[in-house]
Amino acid sequence: MQTIFWFFGSLVLVFLTLNTIHYFFYALLGRLGRADDVTPTTTAGLVRKIAVLVPAYKEDTVILDSVRANLRQDYPKDHFDIIVIADQFQPHTLAALAQLPVQVLPVSFAVSTVTKALCAALDSLPDNAYDVVIVADADNHLAPDFLSRVNAAFAGGWRAIQGHRVAKNLDTRVALLDAISEEINNHITRKGYRAAGLSATIIGSGMAVDLGLMKGAMSGLTTIGGFDKELAMKLAIGGHKIGYLEKAFVYDEKVAKRAVFEQQRTRWIAAQWQFVAAYFRPGMGQLLRGQWLSGLKLVQEMALPKVLLLGLLGLFFGISLLVGYAPLTLALGGLLALFIGSLLLAIPGYLWQKLSFRDLGVVFSLMFSFLKAALNMRRAFKSFMHTPHNA
Repeated sequence: MQTIFWFFGSLVLVFLTLNTIHYFFYALLGRLGRADDVTPTTTAGLVRKIAVLVPAYKEDTVILDSVRANLRQDYPKDHFDIIVIADQFQPHTLAALAQLPVQVLPVSFAVSTVTKALCAALDSLPDNAYDVVIVADADNHLAPDFLSRVNAAFAGGWRAIQGHRVAKNLDTRVALLDAISEEINNHITRKGYRAAGLSATIIGSGMAVDLGLMKGAMSGLTTIGGFDKELAMKLAIGGHKIGYLEKAFVYDEKVAKRAVFEQQRTRWIAAQWQFVAAYFRPGMGQLLRGQWLSGLKLVQEMALPKVLLLGLLGLFFGISLLVGYAPLTLALGGLLALFIGSLLLAIPGYLWQKLSFRDLGVVFSLMFSFLKAALNMRRAFKSFMHTPHNA
C-alpha cells in the first residue's frame, strides 16, 4: 500500500512540475519575445473585404451599444460588414438594429450554441463575398484601428490571428481578477507561444480567419462550448499557425460577480475536458509523427487552469508542512514560488497599479468557485451555459 501511495504521489508531483515549468517557460519567453503586429500604412495595397460576425444569444441589453461602437472603424466603410446573428432577440431590439447599417441574421435553435450560430452565418456567406471573417462577442468593442491592423497582418501573409482582448470594466474585484487572468493568458499562451514559434491560442472572440479556412475548419463542428479549441486544432492540423496582434485591442466585458465567474468557468472546464477527450488519441498520433504544431496544441490544452494549479500547489505544500517531510516541502515550495513568479511576470503594469492586498481574499474565494465549477462541469455537456452581460 505504501508503495502504491508513493507511486501515485510521484506521478502527481511530476504532473504539477510539468505544468509549473510550462507556465514559467512561456511567461519568460513572453518577456523576451514579440508579437506579430504590423503597423497599418496609408500606402496603396489590397484592402480586404471583412465580415464581422457577432453571435448573440438574448443580448438585447448590450448589442446596440456594441454595434454602434464597432461601426466607428477607421477602415473603408464599403469594405466591412457587421453581421449580428440574433438568437431569441426581442422585437424592439430587432427593430432598432434595422435602423443601423448592419446585417441581421435571425436564428433559432432547439439548443443554442455559438457553433450553430457561426455555422449558420458562414453558410449564408458566398465564398467570394469576403476575404476575412472576424468573430466578436455581443459585448465586445473593437478598437477603431482593429480592422486596419487585421488587414495589415493578412497583407504580411497571416491567415489566422488573435487580437488582444482587454477588460472593458474593472468595477469589482472579481472583474479586476478576471482581467488579470485574461492578461496572463495573453502574455503566456499568445505572446509566449508565438515567441516559441507556435500558434497563439484563440479565445472565441477578437479573432480573424481567412473565410475559406474558417468555413472548412468550422464544418462538422458540433461542440456545445469551446468551439475555439476545435477550430484552433483544425487549423493546426492543416499547418496554419495563428498569429497574435498585441496592439489590436478588443474591449471585453469581464464578469463582475462570483456566481457568473463560476458559471463561466464551468463552461470553460467542460470545453477543455471535452477537447482533450476527443483529441487525445489523434493529437498524440500527430505528436509521434513529428507534426509538432497540432501535437503540441493538445499538450498545451492539457495544462491545468491557472487557478486550479495555484490551489493544488498551495494545498499540497500545506499538507507537506503538516507531514514534516522536508524534501517534499522544499520541492512543493519551490514549485509554488516558481508558479507565482510566472504569474507575476505576466501581469501588465497598468493592472499592478489597481491591485491591493484585499484582492488576495477574493483569489481564495475564486479558488472555491473554480473547484465547484470543475465538479459541476457535467451541466455544460448538456446545454450551453450563457454568460449574461450588462448594459
